[in-house]
Amino acid sequence: MRILGISAFYHDSAACLIEDGEIVAAAQEERFTRKKHDHSFPAKAISYCLGAGGITAEQLDSVAFYDKPWLKFERLLETYLGFAPAGLPSFYRSMPLWLREKLWMEGLIRRELGDYEGEILFPEHHQSHAASAFYPSPFERAAVITSDGVGEWATASWGLGEGRTLELRQELRFPHSLGLLYSAFTYYTGFRVNSGEYKIMGLAPYGEPKYVDTILEHLVDLRDDGSFRLNMKYFNYCQGLTMTSRAFDRLFGGPPRKPESELTQREMDLARSVQEVTEEIMLRMARYARRETGASALTLAGGVALNCVANGKILREGIFDDVWIQPAAGDAGGALGAALFAWHQVHEGPRGADPRADRQAGSYAGPSFSTDAIEEWLKEREVPYHRLEADETTTTVADLLVDEKVIGWFSGRMEFGPRALGARSIIGDARSQRMQSVMNLKIKYRESFRPFAPACLAEDVEDLFELDRPSPYMLLVADVQQRRRLEAPADERDLFGIDKLNVPRSDIPAVTHVDYSARVQTVHSETNPRFHSLISAFKERTGYGVVVNTSFNVRGEPIVCTPEDAYLCFMRTEMDVLVLEDCVLYKTEQPALDEEGDWRDLYALD
Repeated sequence: MRILGISAFYHDSAACLIEDGEIVAAAQEERFTRKKHDHSFPAKAISYCLGAGGITAEQLDSVAFYDKPWLKFERLLETYLGFAPAGLPSFYRSMPLWLREKLWMEGLIRRELGDYEGEILFPEHHQSHAASAFYPSPFERAAVITSDGVGEWATASWGLGEGRTLELRQELRFPHSLGLLYSAFTYYTGFRVNSGEYKIMGLAPYGEPKYVDTILEHLVDLRDDGSFRLNMKYFNYCQGLTMTSRAFDRLFGGPPRKPESELTQREMDLARSVQEVTEEIMLRMARYARRETGASALTLAGGVALNCVANGKILREGIFDDVWIQPAAGDAGGALGAALFAWHQVHEGPRGADPRADRQAGSYAGPSFSTDAIEEWLKEREVPYHRLEADETTTTVADLLVDEKVIGWFSGRMEFGPRALGARSIIGDARSQRMQSVMNLKIKYRESFRPFAPACLAEDVEDLFELDRPSPYMLLVADVQQRRRLEAPADERDLFGIDKLNVPRSDIPAVTHVDYSARVQTVHSETNPRFHSLISAFKERTGYGVVVNTSFNVRGEPIVCTPEDAYLCFMRTEMDVLVLEDCVLYKTEQPALDEEGDWRDLYALD
C-alpha cells in the first residue's frame, strides 16, 4: 500500500511517500523552490516523492493531509469574532487565501495530482505530529508529547503509543501556546517568527535569567502538570499583525528590538529567561506524561521539540529511560505523520519496533545524484574538478580538514528535516580556534553569536561529551566532557555578551558554546557510512573523531538540494573546497562566477 503524506500552507510545506509503512521518500518544498520555509502547496516535493517511488499519482492507495482545514477555519473565525473589531486587519489579510484555496483542500489535492480519484484523509494536526513521533521511534510502548504554535485548536498534547495504536489523551488549546510564547520573544528580540526561534536558543547562554520571575508572574500561569494559561493582554497574535502588545513593551522596558540592529544584554537576558521558562514547562509536561502513562520512553514532535536544549534537560533529569525526537519535528514532519497515521490507524497496518534502531534510518530521504551524473554536469559547464576513487575522496578531504580548509560536503540522499546531517553539510576542523568565526562571517554570513554543532563518531560520543547514548539527529544538547574543558581567563568577566565567544572553552573550541554545551550529532556507519568513514579518516590523522558540521547554505537560503545549488553556494562564499560525491573542486581553480546583480537579494534574511 502506497500512501502520500502532505503538509502545506503555513510554513515548511513537505511531502512524504510511504510503502507498507516504510519511508520511501520525503522532502520539504523549500529545497526545490529555493524559498526558505516555503508554505506553498508542495507540488515539486510531491513530484520528487512519486518519482523516487517509481509511481504515478494514480497508483496511490491513499493521500493524507496533515490537519483539518475546516476545523482550523472555525478557530480563526471564532478568534477574529472574539476580538472584533480589533482583529479586522488580520481577518482581511487571511481570508482571501482561505476562501480561495485552504478551505477546499480536497479539491485542490485532487487537481494537483492530476484528477486523483482515490481516498483522501485528514487527521488532526497534533495527531500527525504524534504519529511522526511515535511510529518511527524504536519503542514498542512510549509516551508522546507534541507542542508547537497551534494546529486546529490544540497547541500541545500528550498521549500513549503502543504497537500500532496511538491515543492522545489531553491537549492544551489556543491561545495558550508554548510555541507562540517562544515566538513572541523571538519577535520582541528582533528575529523572524517561525524562522528565528533557534537564534533565541543560541543567544540564551550569553544572558542571565533575570526575567523568569516576571514571565511567570505576569505572562504565564503555570500548573504542576505543565499546562498553563497566558495573560492575553500582553500578546497581540489573536487580533493583530504583531506577536506582542504595548503592555508587553511596558513590562519589559521598551519596544521590540529592530531587526538587524545591535544586540544588547537585554535581548540576551530575555532569551535566557524565556528559554528557562520553556525548559520548566517541558519538564513538567514530561513528568506528568510519565506519571499518567507509566511508560519508560518518551517521543516528541511539534516545533517546540526542535528545542534541543530542553530535550537534553528532559533526558538528564532521568524522567524517562530514553527519549526519541522526530528529526523533522515541525510542520514538514506532519506530512510523514499524516501518512503513518493513515497506514497504522486507518488501514490498521502492522508496526514492528526495533529497539536497536529507529525506522527513519538517519532521515536521509531526499534526492541523491551519482558521481557520473555530477561529472556530466560539470563537464557541460566547463567547471574544473578532480574525480577520485571513493576511498581517496575521504582521505583527501580528511587531509584538507587537518589543514583547516572549509569543505562543502555533498554526499548521498538529502536530509529530511531542518538539520544537515552529513549529506548536505559544510564541515571544518573542530579543534580550530578560528573556525567558528570564519564559518559564521565568511561562509554563512550570519550573526557572530551563533554556535556550530559537532558531528562525532557514535562510538566516541562519551569520550567527547557528557552523553551516554546516540544523538543522530542533532536534537540533544550535552556538555563537553569536563576533562576537555579549558579554564576561563580571569578577565572574562569583563567581556560583554558575544565577545565571550572568542574565548576557547575546550580542546574542540569550534563546537563548544559559551556555557560548555554542544548540540551533538552522532554519526553511525549503518546509516551514513561515507560520512562515518570521513570522520574516521580525520581521527586517524588527529586523534579526534569529531568535525564541525553546519548546514550547506548561507543565511536566508534553504539547504542545498542539487549539485548546481551546491556549486552556486560554494562560489558565493569563501569555502575552500567543494566535494560533490567523488568530484573535488578547489576554489583556487575556479573561474569567477558570472552573475547579474547581487545574489544576496535572492534570499530574505531569516
